[in-house]
Amino acid sequence: MEINAASLDLAQFIRPNDVVVTGHNSAEPLTLTEALMAQQPRIGPLTTFMGLAVTATFDPSKAPTMRYESFAAIGTTSKLSRANRLSVTPCHYSQLPDLFSAGRFRADVTLLSLSPPGPNGRMSLGTSHEYVIAAALRSRVVIAEVNEQMPFMFGAEIPDTLRIDAIVRTARQLPQVVGPKFGDEERKIAQLVAGMVPNGGTIQLGLGAVPDAIAAGLTGHQHLGIHTGMLTESIMPLIEAGVVDNSMKPFDCGVTVCGIYVGTDRFYRALHRNKDYANLPPSHTHAIGTIARMPNFISINTAIEVDLTGQVNSEIADGVYVGGTAGAVDYVRAAQLAPGGRSIMALLSTAKKGMISRIVPRVSTVTVAASDIDTVVTEYGVAELKGVSLAERARRMIAIAHPAFRDSLASAAAKAG
Repeated sequence: MEINAASLDLAQFIRPNDVVVTGHNSAEPLTLTEALMAQQPRIGPLTTFMGLAVTATFDPSKAPTMRYESFAAIGTTSKLSRANRLSVTPCHYSQLPDLFSAGRFRADVTLLSLSPPGPNGRMSLGTSHEYVIAAALRSRVVIAEVNEQMPFMFGAEIPDTLRIDAIVRTARQLPQVVGPKFGDEERKIAQLVAGMVPNGGTIQLGLGAVPDAIAAGLTGHQHLGIHTGMLTESIMPLIEAGVVDNSMKPFDCGVTVCGIYVGTDRFYRALHRNKDYANLPPSHTHAIGTIARMPNFISINTAIEVDLTGQVNSEIADGVYVGGTAGAVDYVRAAQLAPGGRSIMALLSTAKKGMISRIVPRVSTVTVAASDIDTVVTEYGVAELKGVSLAERARRMIAIAHPAFRDSLASAAAKAG
């Protein structure tokens, strides 16, 4: 069934108390999600399951009886968490589709964004693979926004088993996401990390100013590969310069592999029908067994804080859930199983303009365990923690903390014994 966007009435498909699962990030079906927010008061109480949002669609001041669920509070989703409107169920990213398939995460209606058919005659999920197919296959109703501006991406073709109940055709600009600015401190971190990335290695990059600075600092490398969960436009200069050619991978050779692509129209145009890029599900992008077969796999992520034992918090700041487990643990563990692989946590030593240390005596919650940590980098140096005692870890972490906080950290370490 095709429906004109102007006459879309979601009450035909959505029942009160349904859980509505939406595509997210650059693949948020904007026409559908905007209609959902506008029509929710008329439909009745609903729950929206969402992922990493980069738009202002889900405004906590609107749709007061809408409930929100997610696996994280990343991007603009954090506004819902700060407003106490978001229920977070932490999980590893590699598990997310299976949680829908097994029925542990409920999905009554799925709203997703699709590209027009590609060269093989099939529509694709475009810029974000993730969990929506697993959710859609469990849903009573599936509504697709087929967007002329959504790039067709190989690997993200929808399965023949997926039933689509209604299609709304649009030609809307995708969310435009410009990377954060970074300065000298981030560049210092990037320089240190670049020295740990071998030519011919395959990298996984997290999100934020520090990972973007690291990408900019790899211009002198050769034959790098990309295998990651989310990729921003910061990688384009490396691809255009031939630094990233994916030529040394034992599989997916010549192909940049990711599950979410986000940037501006320039990036999206480069992705369209381009066999040098693949959009693959978490069962491939985050699979420990897959990554462990990739020599010199370097996982690079950031964090909210790291403590003196090496425990990492990527979830909570100031008592509010504003991050997520996401793929951090998947990649931290997988990288260390790969031949020549390593896991790097890279972060600025302070937050709030230097007022707060991000190296702390104990983290407020544990995302990555002390037993899983490998290497931590700040602008003040590198702390190699793998295979190191707790006492030595504390000394190494204090050495890479901001000088203004080293004495207090040393006192805390002494009190802890």
